[in-house]
Amino acid sequence: MNNKQGINGQWDSRWVFILAAAGSAVGLGNIWKFPYITGEHGGAAFVLIYLVCILLIGIPIMVAEVMLGRRGRMSPINAMAFLARESKASVWWTSIGWSGVLAGLLILSFYSVIAGWSLHYFMLSLTGELQHIDAQGSSALFDGLLSDVGVLTAWHSLFLLIVLGIVAGGVIKGLGVAVRYLMPLLLLLLLALAAYSALEGNFGEAARFLFQFNLQSVSWDGVLVALGHAFFTLSLGMGAIMAYGAYLPDSMPNQQPISLGKTVVIIAALDTAVALLAGLVIFPIVFANPAISPGDGPGLLFVSLPVALGGLPFSGLFATAFFFLVFIAALSSAISLIEPTVAWLVEEKGWSRRWLVSVLGAAVWLLGLGTVVSFNIAADITVLGFTFFSLLDFITTNLMLPLGGLFIAIFVGWIMQRTLVIDEVGTLDRGLYRWWYLMLKYVSPLLLGYVFVMALADKIGA
Repeated sequence: MNNKQGINGQWDSRWVFILAAAGSAVGLGNIWKFPYITGEHGGAAFVLIYLVCILLIGIPIMVAEVMLGRRGRMSPINAMAFLARESKASVWWTSIGWSGVLAGLLILSFYSVIAGWSLHYFMLSLTGELQHIDAQGSSALFDGLLSDVGVLTAWHSLFLLIVLGIVAGGVIKGLGVAVRYLMPLLLLLLLALAAYSALEGNFGEAARFLFQFNLQSVSWDGVLVALGHAFFTLSLGMGAIMAYGAYLPDSMPNQQPISLGKTVVIIAALDTAVALLAGLVIFPIVFANPAISPGDGPGLLFVSLPVALGGLPFSGLFATAFFFLVFIAALSSAISLIEPTVAWLVEEKGWSRRWLVSVLGAAVWLLGLGTVVSFNIAADITVLGFTFFSLLDFITTNLMLPLGGLFIAIFVGWIMQRTLVIDEVGTLDRGLYRWWYLMLKYVSPLLLGYVFVMALADKIGA
């Protein structure tokens, strides 16, 4: 194993890494996207397929990405350069690191705009403006937000400033301290909100929808969406997990080796638990209101949910806590998106973290303005049918991330020397190692390649 500590620092315990990686994985995809795609694709059948895909794609590739980061002990770009040399492979494998770093910055530019919506709705709920709102009023409120360039820019700016302030603090004082508080707070809020939903909403119907499997509700489109979301929800292919893996020590203070397999399973379990808990928070409220459908799509969170709360007791308090929860989830994810670039520039140039974060933050902020105007004054400006926002989203989500994950699987399964792989994942027992290596070498690449081709064909066909 590579015991050298990188110049960017090291997590002071395995649990800090688990919280950081889980924080990177847990984001708007869990709180916002998972509930509405579950609603659109039949509930429990989709959930079951999603869980299978986590096992077949998510966990094997996450183990590989953490392993590459810990072996390289550097930013994704430099780690892949080192690992390619170590395995006597082509320098072109460094493109895995470059792709992840670029994808992280591009995603953060529009992610901060969407995350700003949660801050806006948090303030609306805090001031009582969401109480007793009807469907027409809720729709008008959301449309008004999207059409207001100034308000969108303000929330985009504030969210990004909070992210940059945390990252500027470094691995221990910034990222480490943040995840120690953000993730436990997120879980506590989720549990409290789920308890409220169970008491005030239609919990029985929600539980049946999420957990009562019905084969007839399975569609091929749902399988494809589950495959894609299982990969994207774990923040794979964007450099964040590899960068965080570089800060993971080889052993605990008592010299006991850290098991990559067990650590990644805990992270995947936390990520999945948050997604399911989010469903148990949202769907009981939705099913308590017959006028609202669980398949209301992306508007489920910001349009349908405020209406569904209606006249429920303490609905104002619930809404305030819920949108604060969405903000926390978005923040824990966002801080991981810029870290790979910062780590690389610190290694290459030796520049101050604070200065780097300021410069990169300004660039990301400017790029984010393209997303802001995509919802209003530039909504009619399209390239191949894409607005600026939808183009960035498509390029990163449908092209860069799955290709990054695919090449990680190919590199570890087919290119990296087997002795080096065994050296890093030696804490897996023989049976688990064989299962992981089989999934990584054959199953994960095939499924990821399929997701990539089908997503591309779908967009071209549209």
